[in-house]
Amino acid sequence: MKNNNENKAIDARNSLNFIQNIIEEDLKTGKRTNVHTRFPPEPNGYLHIGHAKSICLNFGLAKQYNGLCNLRFDDTNPTKEDVEYVESIKEDVHWLGFDWDDRMYYASDYFEKLYQYAVQLIKAGKAYVCELSAEEIKEYKGTPTRQGKESPYRNRSIDENLLLFEQMRAGKFDEGTHLLRAKIDMSSPNMHMRDPAVYRMKKQNHHRTGDKWCIYPMYDFAHGLSDAIEGITHSVCTLEFEVHRPLYDWFLKALDISPRPQQIEFARLNLSYTIMSKRKLMELVEGNYVDGWNDPRMPTVSGLRRRGYTAASIRSFANTIGVAKRNNVIDVALLEHSVREDLNKVANRVMCVLNPLKVIIDNYPDDLVEEIDAINNPEDASKGSRKVPFSKEFYIERDDFMEEPPKKFFRLTQGREIRLRYAYYITCVDVVKDKKTGEIIELHCTYDPQTKGGSSPDGRKVKSTLHWVSAKHALNAEVRLYDRLFFDEDPAGRKDANFKDFLNKDSLTKLNNCKVEPSLKNAKNGTSFQFERLGYFCIDIDSSPDNLLINRTVALRDSWAKIKKK
Repeated sequence: MKNNNENKAIDARNSLNFIQNIIEEDLKTGKRTNVHTRFPPEPNGYLHIGHAKSICLNFGLAKQYNGLCNLRFDDTNPTKEDVEYVESIKEDVHWLGFDWDDRMYYASDYFEKLYQYAVQLIKAGKAYVCELSAEEIKEYKGTPTRQGKESPYRNRSIDENLLLFEQMRAGKFDEGTHLLRAKIDMSSPNMHMRDPAVYRMKKQNHHRTGDKWCIYPMYDFAHGLSDAIEGITHSVCTLEFEVHRPLYDWFLKALDISPRPQQIEFARLNLSYTIMSKRKLMELVEGNYVDGWNDPRMPTVSGLRRRGYTAASIRSFANTIGVAKRNNVIDVALLEHSVREDLNKVANRVMCVLNPLKVIIDNYPDDLVEEIDAINNPEDASKGSRKVPFSKEFYIERDDFMEEPPKKFFRLTQGREIRLRYAYYITCVDVVKDKKTGEIIELHCTYDPQTKGGSSPDGRKVKSTLHWVSAKHALNAEVRLYDRLFFDEDPAGRKDANFKDFLNKDSLTKLNNCKVEPSLKNAKNGTSFQFERLGYFCIDIDSSPDNLLINRTVALRDSWAKIKKK
């Protein structure tokens, strides 16, 4: 029988994900003596929640094994890259709680070394300059069921290839006319091994190297070699790169590079009701379907941050979903649950009325203003309480009153007594309507002065508690009610439709006459709150004291769950 220590060791191994198990075995056998990972984004767009998962994984593995994690920009395509994206990526990684110290690199740092690697391949007879057109290369490559055929330029001499490659670097040819290709196997069942491109010509200025280069290495060539240059031990990437792994390893072996990093693939994050393609997200931005990359409806890290998601909630979400070997779809409700759980613990409670209806207490003194004690966060006693002004006139939610309520409506109606949060019991005695439209414009109530604080000395109970905001002290605010950007669970998976056909027309509702308690007057942009009974909200980055803008992060409950059941 196994002793307790052996059982504990087995339990520990079983609790690890498959990447951790690989690392543990590598360290145990001496294959590796350290752990060095990297997060390698291409600076051609803003990071999204899928990248956040990869950030948490790569930096998390380094921290767990007392190793290092680099931030490296794989900037090998000057036509799509921009300094704006570089800066946004750095901000997002830092915001998520991770730091690369002095280890921020660019593939462009290695352009000269990568060029020399390419020359080394040519000298070894493992690369050649091809002059087939893009259409011809596609035809020569064949299909997964039909093997390719060799390029007529495949057997050029080493000297001729060296000269042509040097001329490519000097810009002697037009774009698209010459391509350096690896000489591997045109009959390989893996299409990526059929003489893949190594260098192509692009007479475009690079965001870091300017016009120094007019040839640029392909991603598959630059990525693995950059890993090797940086001493990466475990090159963790998403599952779509699994078929690229033989090519990753081929370049390293062909160049006799040792030690070699090990590529390990994990399932990318797929979220329901969400687009996770940078290309499609770019379409939404450039087509003005959203208000930029940081629109709070976008699944970008900057969009989630602007909406009020916390870094802790995203890290918790990444930890909860774990690391899988095969692709699956995660319900976006789990991400929303993660932010609810975190904000419930850290967000102060505030009262806000989204659709105000004025209430006047007829028997309350006209000029009296009371300072009512209100708890800031019942989950955290250390946050204490605040003073909220209460006066004769205040606002409640219009939906909290009905003249002819259904059977299970327990909120305010004429003749019924309810509780005002932290304040008093009130009873509605009269309803005032607009004579032309019949719309209710104000309610008249009475209050019981003995119920201050929201409880009755005689022990009588009421069935409803309403939030409110003093009319004399209320701040005006525009509140944006954000919802899911798509109404279909898989907007990108419909072959017979464009993903934009599933855009949710109700993903943004702006309410311009909202009333907020005065404690928000000096709140900093980005600060999160729970508006009692309504959900979690935050101050928008464009808000100002004269123009208070507030975004809904998430409702208190998942309203979509109810919708799907209908």
